[in-house]
Amino acid sequence: MSTATIAPQALTSKDFATDQEVRWCPGCGDYSILKQVQTIMPGLGIPRENIVIVSGIGCSSRFPYYMNTYGMHSIHGRATAIASGLKATRPELSVWIVTGDGDGLSIGGNHTIHLLRRNFDVNIMLFNNQIYGLTKGQYSPTSEEHKITKSTPMGSIDHPFNPLALALGADASFIARSMDRDPKHLQEMLKRSNAHKGASLLEIYQNCNIFNDGAFEVFTEKGSKAEETLFVEHGKPMIFGATKNKGIRFNGLRPEVVSLEDGQYSADDLWIHDENDFYKAQVLVRMFDDPRVIGHFPRPFGVFYTAHRNTYEESLQLQLDDAIARRGPGDLDKLLAGNETWEIK
Repeated sequence: MSTATIAPQALTSKDFATDQEVRWCPGCGDYSILKQVQTIMPGLGIPRENIVIVSGIGCSSRFPYYMNTYGMHSIHGRATAIASGLKATRPELSVWIVTGDGDGLSIGGNHTIHLLRRNFDVNIMLFNNQIYGLTKGQYSPTSEEHKITKSTPMGSIDHPFNPLALALGADASFIARSMDRDPKHLQEMLKRSNAHKGASLLEIYQNCNIFNDGAFEVFTEKGSKAEETLFVEHGKPMIFGATKNKGIRFNGLRPEVVSLEDGQYSADDLWIHDENDFYKAQVLVRMFDDPRVIGHFPRPFGVFYTAHRNTYEESLQLQLDDAIARRGPGDLDKLLAGNETWEIK
């Protein structure tokens, strides 16, 4: 009898699609994001039974129904909390969190920042369409000021969140941005997110063509994309423009856009992107905040910052191993009683 083993059959993107009818509005950017996730999954080399998709509430949160993996359509804003518990108890699993700008930054904002600071090894896909789509068009935490919606008929007076700046403030160890209408770039950012050991936050600009159509059109349309976007790459100068004729340099501590056509500046004078530079990452995520103050800059896309530090589940296991080595198996009754109880005889 032969003892040769049969290699497992290679998976394809179709293996990650379920038999469920995909039910988003025709033209929704979520279709593209789903397609890119299903496309990159076979190349990750992770068995489907070890992949879990956890979502909250919102249009994006239908995702688990359409991924042929384990998954959970959970509670509004609490996908990050549920995923944290799962990763802590099953650290070998590949856990992906699907959330939106409302789900993850409003009711779930606290859970998001605490997951980031704890650094669970999970991947957060934050679909940002700057609107509440599922509940039919109210303004969200990322909607621009003066946004007229059903809940702000005179225009929003709220100052919006900058998701990646918020993540940096929470000491996230990986932050990046991509868009639904650039499949190649989105696939690359998804792979980078997965490869990072720690909490990764990937903000994805996603068009809601029903309630906020064209919110990111200037960054996605052929006629304006080259002039309005900056795709950053580690170790490379920040160059953009239809003919790669513009760049960004530091003038003292402030960035500025310069021309590369008149000979005054060359690529050697430009800001070289360093994914490990925490301080310059602070500048990069803020480049579009207020053009009246900092001037007009292209919108950055790519990996802004990445750092290595122990994940929560690693530190948890080390603590448990140390406790068992020093004290032996734990006594739950003794732990619950603590030092503040006594017995009356």
